[in-house]
Amino acid sequence: MIHKHIRYYLSHLHHDVPAGIVVFLVALPLCLGIALASEAPLFSGLITGMIGGLIVAWASGSQLSVSGPAAGLTVIVLNALDKLGSYQTFLLSVVLAGLIQLALGFLGAGVIGAYFPSAVIKGMLAAIGLILILKQIPHAVGYDADYEGDETFTQSDSHTTFSEIAYSLEALSPGAVIVSTVAILIMLLWETAPFKRQALLALVPGPLVAVVWGVAFNLLSRQYAQNLAIAPEHLVNLPEIQGLESFFAQFTLPDFSHWTNLEVYSVAATLAVVASLETLLSLEAVDKLDPLKRVAPTNRELKAQGLGNMVSGLIGGLPMTAVIVRSSANVLAGGRTKIASFIHGVLLLLSIMFASKYLNLIPLAALASILILTGYKLTQPKLFKELSRKGTSQIVPFLVTIGAILFTDLLKGMAIGTICGFYYVIRANFHAAITLTRDGNHYLLRLHKDVSFLNKALLRDYLDRIEENSYLIIDGSRALFVDQDILETIEDFVAAAPDDNITVELKNLNGHSRVVNAAPLTPSTGHERKGTINPV
Repeated sequence: MIHKHIRYYLSHLHHDVPAGIVVFLVALPLCLGIALASEAPLFSGLITGMIGGLIVAWASGSQLSVSGPAAGLTVIVLNALDKLGSYQTFLLSVVLAGLIQLALGFLGAGVIGAYFPSAVIKGMLAAIGLILILKQIPHAVGYDADYEGDETFTQSDSHTTFSEIAYSLEALSPGAVIVSTVAILIMLLWETAPFKRQALLALVPGPLVAVVWGVAFNLLSRQYAQNLAIAPEHLVNLPEIQGLESFFAQFTLPDFSHWTNLEVYSVAATLAVVASLETLLSLEAVDKLDPLKRVAPTNRELKAQGLGNMVSGLIGGLPMTAVIVRSSANVLAGGRTKIASFIHGVLLLLSIMFASKYLNLIPLAALASILILTGYKLTQPKLFKELSRKGTSQIVPFLVTIGAILFTDLLKGMAIGTICGFYYVIRANFHAAITLTRDGNHYLLRLHKDVSFLNKALLRDYLDRIEENSYLIIDGSRALFVDQDILETIEDFVAAAPDDNITVELKNLNGHSRVVNAAPLTPSTGHERKGTINPV
């Protein structure tokens, strides 16, 4: 069995190594940016990314999911640090959040992930794609006022996604524009058939070439065209580590003396719930993207995240989730197994320990170009066309989810999109519960599965359509449950049916069958005659 797994991973190594490099390049600025936005030590974001790749990747049942610090948790972390007073106390909350997630995994809470409608998950992916494009445009032109990884519409500096773009266009850095434009062209060329046919070129990921181009341009412009040189604040800014001793000195231990502080548990519960929801959403989205159509076990993922958060909290990292941006980059870069996520973790570790000086030469504009192209792949026009062909029940929740996420944040947007999706699900079930067909003056009203009081208005509408001098069959043989309100509505109609010369035949309704023969008003007297009830 072990040999079989090893062979499986080795067979996909030519896909996973390039994908792991791409995920590393995407994750590096995001880990730093989210730590910066959380007002936590910069090293904490890198710790979380490393643990996501080195530990959670193997504990998870997903082959493609990538875990690390999440933008959706920055506000919670920021408020928690203010509330708890110290980073060490906050780390205790992260450890406890991991324990809660472990418990949720063992209790089977992962089943929640199955209740997000497919159109809403696709809308989330498209929205993330648009957010990546919109949020990375400022970084691509050399305007880095906003932190890397921000996904919310209203930013902490009171700007919005769109106003940030407007400001960035007034503060263009020519060097950054050249770097990002050429980097995008390089990656597009790398995906064309002539380049793919070259065996040697196929082994090198296009995004890596784009980054090498960015570093080369930065170094050459400093020497030969300083007016195009990229300023240090627009480059990667890794904390420099000198050897193993310096590396381990960056670790921070939680303060267990605050275990009696109730606020610690409140923060832990909040982190566990929000991180679990983001993880389940990401997992559903990655399963949709997976070219091999594998379905990851959700409960195992919650346990893996719980383990990851416990380890992260114990050595000074931020809380983590499965992250859709990094996971999407993994899939779109050709990743096939968890080796890709593991490689990204190894590269994060090695870069911090030995290569921070060199990585700090990378322009953020080069990394922004990778995310912009990832965003485009997530939100291609063909996706909109595909959903529109499937009807309003698919395209409307899809578009609502996109709009809601763009103008709020991921969790709020998904909540709005899910409500919209459920509306169409309920509406479809609502209409499917009762059907009415007609053949001349004969009608068949059929009750399907469960018919509750929610279907009473629809039932009345159908019964109102029955014309005079008709024969109506009400068939309940397919219904598993019929609400008392529905039975009373039918009985009321049956009682009044003879007035319009309507014969009603009841079949297997609430365990009974009968025919109510029509008996219209007697022309001479104007008095009613009661319908006679004959058993079938």
